[in-house]
Amino acid sequence: MKHVLLINGSPRKKWNSATLLEHAAKGALSAGAEVETVHLHDLTYKGCVSCFACKMNGGKHYGKCAQKDELAPLLDKVTAADALIIASPVYFGGFPGEVASFAERVLCPNLIYTNPLSSIFPGTKKTGLIFSMNVPSKEVLNAIGQSVTLKDIENRFALIYGSAESLYVMNTTQFEDYRKVTFDFIPISQIEKTRRDVFPLDCDKAFDLGARLAV
Repeated sequence: MKHVLLINGSPRKKWNSATLLEHAAKGALSAGAEVETVHLHDLTYKGCVSCFACKMNGGKHYGKCAQKDELAPLLDKVTAADALIIASPVYFGGFPGEVASFAERVLCPNLIYTNPLSSIFPGTKKTGLIFSMNVPSKEVLNAIGQSVTLKDIENRFALIYGSAESLYVMNTTQFEDYRKVTFDFIPISQIEKTRRDVFPLDCDKAFDLGARLAV
């Protein structure tokens, strides 16, 4: 039986990223896999501290992060999983701090400085990235250059694990009550319509992603 590890990178456990991840988990279950979901914000940890223990040839930590904190057991689970799905909001054009720190710790130890860069991760791992954001469309995403950043993140996971694919979920609802904040970036009526008509379709895509990566 395949094991699919799902990571919620959002501080919220009942909002966009978490909901999409739940559907991805249901998709993996439908394909006969076992699933495990982890909320990054439940853990206390730091990003890479540039100790380079993971790079020392013949060292006891070669290819593995040497830090001992609450993230360390999760890194072992990532290594053991058959597939990895990360759902994350997009903050300031990329991963939030906690997710970026997780990515540093899980990817960097497997990266070696060959020319071109290469991975020492044993085998391959199917990887899915679900990005939720309030950007109204992929055209706007491209126009502001944000698609380049997100594609670069995908490429880094593909370099280490052999494959990666992304699901972009646009125009997501950020606030329960928009009357309490200053917001005219996108018409609220458009956000409400997207939440009602499009977000369920995005959830279906997340389900399909989970099912696909579980095979």
